[in-house]
Amino acid sequence: MLLASTALAQWTKIPVPTTAGFRGLSVVSENVIWASGTESTVIRTTDGGKHWNVITVPGGEKLDFRGIKAFNDQTAVIISSGPAEKGQAQIYRTTDGGKTWKQVFEEKRAGIFFDAVAFWDAKHGIVLSDPIDGKFALFTTEDGGLTWKQLPPEALPAALPNEGAFAASNSCLTVQGTSNVWFATGGAKVARVFRSNDRGKTWAVAETPMHPANASSGIFSLVFQGSNYGVAVGGDYQKPEGPDLPNVLRTTDGGKSWQAAEVTIPAGMYLSSVAFVWHPGKDSLIAAGTKGLLHGLGGGSLNSKESEESLNAVGGTGHDTRLAWWAVGPKGLVLKKTKD
Repeated sequence: MLLASTALAQWTKIPVPTTAGFRGLSVVSENVIWASGTESTVIRTTDGGKHWNVITVPGGEKLDFRGIKAFNDQTAVIISSGPAEKGQAQIYRTTDGGKTWKQVFEEKRAGIFFDAVAFWDAKHGIVLSDPIDGKFALFTTEDGGLTWKQLPPEALPAALPNEGAFAASNSCLTVQGTSNVWFATGGAKVARVFRSNDRGKTWAVAETPMHPANASSGIFSLVFQGSNYGVAVGGDYQKPEGPDLPNVLRTTDGGKSWQAAEVTIPAGMYLSSVAFVWHPGKDSLIAAGTKGLLHGLGGGSLNSKESEESLNAVGGTGHDTRLAWWAVGPKGLVLKKTKD
């Protein structure tokens, strides 16, 4: 059943002076939040959303920055998503709060399409691209995003026909600890999760119970709590109210095997982003999609609807979810989870 109306008040719409659509979200702290998206737009607040800097990245006016990782109020890395052959696969970096940006990397090979960026720490990061020549392309940095190089393709299992990743929320790729990394796929006969425990030097892949019916369905987001327990969400973005697909999956062995989790309410709802929420003594999940935002206790259940807004990404930080949880979506939409 749906939560009572009082639960809806936990999420508040935060005015931001832009109509750009956001898919990248990086919550650094209770006060420092960055987001990125269409029309070369990046937004940043350093006071918990009371005031925002709306930034247009020079030279990237036609780019869609679907991925962002911020390290503090000054330094952030962004990736643009789109066909590389059309000049839309670029990486930028700022160290002065977005006042200036430096293009640090660009790919022009046909087939390259950046899907997500993640960092283990302030120096070591990774970017995922759709397959080229039958293998997913991954790029890593060891200097905080200043320089990037592609991982050897032979380290990866071959991609399936029509297999790809989704640049929907910058979370089809996720990292944990100092060296664990996973990414999820869709579009092929079976949705899969690739995994590496050595920062991408070697890879293995596991099939999941999700069998996409078309190019618009699969796994869209992953999150791990520790090295073993993880949750994946997805569905079909062209049928957001629920196709005949398990939209929530979980693993307890680090991604070696996946099982369908409890049925969401509403069942099968398309979800593009998932994050763990920490409470004293218990853990829970928040997941967002174009038909709203779901919340549930741990174990992969998502059975309470907390918002009807169309959303792309959700995230937070720290151990106090009352003040540090955010969601972003189209047309400048930013939501904040207020005090319980």
